[in-house]
Amino acid sequence: MKILLASSELHPYSKTGGLADMAGALARSLSAAGHRVGVVTPLYKGIQETHPALKKVDLPLDLPLGPDRVTADVWILEPEPNLTIYFIDQPAFYQRSALYQEGGKDYPDNAARFIFFSKAVTYLAKNLSWRPEVVHVHDWQAALVPLLLSHQKLVEGWDAMPRTCLTIHNLAYQGVFPAADYALANLPPDYFNLNGVEFYGKMNCLKAGIAYADVLTTVSPRYAREITTPESGCGLDGLLRKREGVLFGILNGVDYEEWNTTDNPYLECPYSIRNLTGKRRNKSALQAELGLPVAPECPLFGTISRLTEQKGLDIQIGALEEMLGANMQFVLLGNGSPAFEKAYRDLVRRHPAKAAAQIGFDTKLSHRIEAACDFYVMPSRFEPCGLNQMYSLRYGTIPIVRITGGLDDTVVDISEDQDRANGIKFAEYSARALAKSIRKALVLYGEPRLLRHYQENAMSADFSWDRAVERYVEVYDAGRPSSITIARKR
Repeated sequence: MKILLASSELHPYSKTGGLADMAGALARSLSAAGHRVGVVTPLYKGIQETHPALKKVDLPLDLPLGPDRVTADVWILEPEPNLTIYFIDQPAFYQRSALYQEGGKDYPDNAARFIFFSKAVTYLAKNLSWRPEVVHVHDWQAALVPLLLSHQKLVEGWDAMPRTCLTIHNLAYQGVFPAADYALANLPPDYFNLNGVEFYGKMNCLKAGIAYADVLTTVSPRYAREITTPESGCGLDGLLRKREGVLFGILNGVDYEEWNTTDNPYLECPYSIRNLTGKRRNKSALQAELGLPVAPECPLFGTISRLTEQKGLDIQIGALEEMLGANMQFVLLGNGSPAFEKAYRDLVRRHPAKAAAQIGFDTKLSHRIEAACDFYVMPSRFEPCGLNQMYSLRYGTIPIVRITGGLDDTVVDISEDQDRANGIKFAEYSARALAKSIRKALVLYGEPRLLRHYQENAMSADFSWDRAVERYVEVYDAGRPSSITIARKR
């Protein structure tokens, strides 16, 4: 199959979160399975310097953007057989210090930046010599593509238009802009209505993708169910229920070539399911690195996260205030909300021998934390899929998670299945419920044979991309071009 992916970030070239990891791993896994794969992504600042093998190709872009025309170049990289990365080089839009925002505020021209990106994807879908059969777009930044392709088919009679698939990574981020920005799409007003792009008088990019893509996916089965409810639908549950017949939940995979404990350059000591000695050594090394007392027998808890409300950090801070009086240590790696950054710094100041916080992002340190900790704390308010709980399982680090989205799909509590238990789950969104789960973890740590049972189950769990790729190909095959009249005025 010939598949063109589109993502506003792509590991290892650009990244703010799990979208980049997922898009990069899916592309590599599809190509490894024998499919012809292309990925379109912006050429952000620094990519050319770190990847000098980039080549400029003869695919100049000159596209309308409202009343103006914007030009761009296309550069390619071919990191693996069957895989080509197409970088959209538009310096005014993408050569910036960050991808989407600075100082906690979105770039004011994000509508123009990503409407142009969607138009570039649409152009490549039609003009690449290898003629993609499927265009798979990710999140709001590329969600206009299905509508742009459908409209182009309508006005130009494009018989071989590829099928379209939209993956919703996080429904809370929808790309909502003033109605005036709709003019940048150069589409007729017919689509700006209640069943199409319009959302409470504004333009909603993700809603457009939900309305016009042939098939929809989310990143876990439970999240696919949750977003069709008023509680978790973020105002789009009605449209999602209408399209429920083409909505599929496919759990993200893990790149086990990168996330492994036996051949990992970031770890102090390798270890395996048969021999966990190296895990204990990694723990002592991390305690020393982060300025905590080196205490191999003290249970170590960790969190690696964007510091946002979604991640349940308010209840985590409350639970830690209660629990750090016990025999335990806690480490954090993350950045985001200034209020949460300050809260963790204050926590460390009050408990210097019990807590450590690294504000920022560090790939190498994230591996060392996963390998060193005994427990991984992930109390998300909502979590479409989550990756760190799956990384933790492979690293023999027992996840403590709230029952939501992909966390529920990947972690097994002992109350659900004693033989397969690999983590601790709680339901109530409160500091009290999380603190109770931490106390359960401390009890588990005091029972070495049971802890070993959990660790063996955790490290045996298989969330490889092979399984996910098979499901995506099934979904691609299921997609059939939808009628352009779905969301047009009659």
